[in-house]
Amino acid sequence: MSVTRENFGMSKDGKQLHLYTIKNGMVTAKVTDLGATIVSVILQDKSENDTDVVLGYDSAEGYYANSCYFGAVIGRSGNRIDKGRFTLNGKEYQLDINDNENNLHSGNNGFDHRVWETECVGENSVSFFLKDADMEQGYPGNFQVTITYTLTAEGSLILHYEGETDQDTVANLTNHVYFNLGGHASGNILGHEMLMSAKAYTPVRDGQAIPTGQIAPVEGTPMDFTVKKTIGQDIDADFAQLQYVGGYDHNYVIKAEKGVVEKFAEVYCPATGICLEAFTDLPGFQFYAGNFITPHSGKNGAVYEKRAGFCLESQFYPNSINQEGFAKPILKAGEKLDTTTAYRFSVK
Repeated sequence: MSVTRENFGMSKDGKQLHLYTIKNGMVTAKVTDLGATIVSVILQDKSENDTDVVLGYDSAEGYYANSCYFGAVIGRSGNRIDKGRFTLNGKEYQLDINDNENNLHSGNNGFDHRVWETECVGENSVSFFLKDADMEQGYPGNFQVTITYTLTAEGSLILHYEGETDQDTVANLTNHVYFNLGGHASGNILGHEMLMSAKAYTPVRDGQAIPTGQIAPVEGTPMDFTVKKTIGQDIDADFAQLQYVGGYDHNYVIKAEKGVVEKFAEVYCPATGICLEAFTDLPGFQFYAGNFITPHSGKNGAVYEKRAGFCLESQFYPNSINQEGFAKPILKAGEKLDTTTAYRFSVK
């Protein structure tokens, strides 16, 4: 196990940015203090070729123009909030409108473009720390958050989020890493085989991707991955929910107990033999198949196009702060945010 550091370009206000490399012999993970972003995950495939399975950029400049949020920590609240408004403790708050009529990923000053402090570096982990001032993004309370990336000997990249606030606030953090288990430059992910534990999902409204409030069974629909199938098998099916958002871009429901980290998905690429298992203690996850990636250059001159990667973003359900019946992503003053998501890599 080892952690090394190198320069990774400059921030917009002239700060030196860094790239941290964590190695465990089997897997190498690279993360940067810009957006607390996952830049690379590299392991040998079944043919013993080094394969980077994460979409991203070669330097900080690419991430500043990162309209897809590749690899970044999202906060204070990931996903969408209807019309960018919510009410907490009787007071209404207005956030940026940056996605149709809604707030997406907390708007123009989200955690993804902020420079995080490097709080701790261990033999197999790196921690990043951020202070988000009261109303800095439109949310109440001075919010302090730490994310620790740990790479285990078994090939798991563990994301541990911790935080606290001096006022009740919304806290729905996630990571927007895009995976392609064929390699980040290998084309689309439609041939990947996926298996999910989720038996339900939250349908969305046409044109807005805001949940209707319904929790619907996946059984008998193209949304069902409880039996393994390829991502591409049903992605273009004549099914309204898929047509609304150009493919899979939906929250799936996990029946997880609070504080218990459970497996919710497994994805396998037959071409490389690389397998990804995903775990979380949160009530949902967004399965996004990269429907809106537009052609542009990524790492090592790779061209990323539509469906070049998939995301499994652990979360509270989208717009849950406004929706009755959904678990609320409210962190109360004096309480501690403490949640874990993990991605385990192997080769079969």
